[in-house]
Amino acid sequence: MCGIVGYVGSSRVAPVLLEGLRRLEYRGYDSAGVAVHVDGKIEIVRAAGKLDQLEHALEARPMNGSVGIGHTRWATHGRPSEQNAHPLLAGDVAVVHNGIIENHVELKRQLTNSGVEFSSDTDTEIVAHLINRAHTEGVSLMAAVRQALTQVRGAYALAIVSRREPDCIVIAKQSSPLVIGVGDGEMLCASDIPALLPHTRRVIFLDDGEIAQLTATEARIETLDGKPVERAAKTVDWSPVAAEKSGFKHFMLKEIFEQPRAVEDTLRGRVSLETGDVVDSELGLDGEVARQIDRVVFLACGTSYHAALCGRYWVEQLAKVPAHTELASETRYRDPVFTSRDLVIAISQSGETLDTWAAVKTAKEHGAHVLAVCNVLDSAIPRMSHGALYTHAGPEIGVASTKCFTTQLVALLLLAIWLGRRRDTLNSHRAATLLQALVEIPHAMRITLERKDAVHAAARRWMHAEHMLFLGRGLGYPIALEGALKLKEISYAHAEGYAAGEMKHGPIALIDENMPVVVVMPRDAHFEKTLSNVQEVRAREGQVIGIISDGDQEAAAVAQMTLSVPNVADAVLPLVTIVPLQLLAYYIADLKGTDVDQPRNLAKTVTVE
Repeated sequence: MCGIVGYVGSSRVAPVLLEGLRRLEYRGYDSAGVAVHVDGKIEIVRAAGKLDQLEHALEARPMNGSVGIGHTRWATHGRPSEQNAHPLLAGDVAVVHNGIIENHVELKRQLTNSGVEFSSDTDTEIVAHLINRAHTEGVSLMAAVRQALTQVRGAYALAIVSRREPDCIVIAKQSSPLVIGVGDGEMLCASDIPALLPHTRRVIFLDDGEIAQLTATEARIETLDGKPVERAAKTVDWSPVAAEKSGFKHFMLKEIFEQPRAVEDTLRGRVSLETGDVVDSELGLDGEVARQIDRVVFLACGTSYHAALCGRYWVEQLAKVPAHTELASETRYRDPVFTSRDLVIAISQSGETLDTWAAVKTAKEHGAHVLAVCNVLDSAIPRMSHGALYTHAGPEIGVASTKCFTTQLVALLLLAIWLGRRRDTLNSHRAATLLQALVEIPHAMRITLERKDAVHAAARRWMHAEHMLFLGRGLGYPIALEGALKLKEISYAHAEGYAAGEMKHGPIALIDENMPVVVVMPRDAHFEKTLSNVQEVRAREGQVIGIISDGDQEAAAVAQMTLSVPNVADAVLPLVTIVPLQLLAYYIADLKGTDVDQPRNLAKTVTVE
């Protein structure tokens, strides 16, 4: 993944593709390339690094064709390099791809056994070879793509060109965005609308399981089983900045709503429900390390620290190994004790957080084995670590982290399950149950997001509160901390997260009729104890906003206002209970008129101590 652009028309295509890719730069990428029809051939130019490198390569090798496809890649399979950049060529066919092919290992083995030689480390090249093999004499490109996709399992947005059909592009979509731009004597496709705006504001959104053939004058859409699809173009009236936000008012709100997709991307290729296990090759760790460790230490700052608190809970519960969470900013100055039997998990969205980097350096100097959990490929902390487990949140523009947090949670739960299986503390049946719950969680997150109006009503009611208390137990405690942090970061209201059982040891003195108290109280193993804490708040006339499970009348009866989430397994509750808290912080900040995406005094990546 990350950005796709395609064009068929009468203009010189290389500049069109380059301009479109620049409009998708905000999505993040590590390499780029284009494929263009030129004089009966498909010519490909690719470059590692930023688009300036691709532009220089195109200046040295100009191409005059008017049909082509382009791509900016954020590596998922294969390191960032010119060799692994898209488009990828197989015989007569060139392909660009966003997404992950889940059965790529099986398909690559089959192709290799039949004599296919691969030139890259990507899963995308498998698709190119499958299409090329099907695209024999008399078989159209569209039919070949359809045939190839019957063998593929996973997520994809694909754009394909063939030397044999120089006047068209074929595109297909499954669980990854793709949109058609309808121009005057030209057709375009892209993974997001900004790339289309210089040419047209008339767009057709492709649905999952659809395939289309684009010529200069027509977009012919069908389902993968060959049924015609009639869909009228819609006109978008967005400024370029609004287009990057996909119509959302702020990047933060867009990123909150992107979380189900980000979770799906972080799970893809890493889960085997059949074996009840996590795929070894995707974890950045060797099984022998898992069996030898005596302790897990999490190092993180800010929001990542709250993810680490959940990770500690999961590791101890599932892998039965002692786990500790450390604020990275405190660790290096405490003369900490690490040993060669420690597994240190360094969590950082950017991979450049200076405090975490310095703590990792200290841990390595003491002989600990370090695994980075990070969203940015080959950033400083992964480079210093022994291995890396990458989240696939995609670029996060809003300073207050949302989708990076939830994908960190997914990565840490996967890691805990993997450790439990390698240490024989978690059987395959229990692991499969947990993994199934994870696979189903994006649907529950989407349901929770659909309830945004109820959160907006709560925000209107409490937007003028100067102080707010957030409470939770178990996995609800880190979520309470994160909810309070989000409110502080973007609305500038004072908020404090607390373990609900600790409330009576101090914070209860603050509670009166003017104090809103947000309580994370789903029907989990801690519900009865949390309910008792809520009764203590109510006895002092505190105003309770309950994050409760669907249908829980007992919890609803003790709260002034409730925000409900679907009933899911206890282990994955943080992934749904955080959503209304993110929305609550966002709506309060928006109603107060603060700068949501760039709150005062904060930076996206903290590179100072």
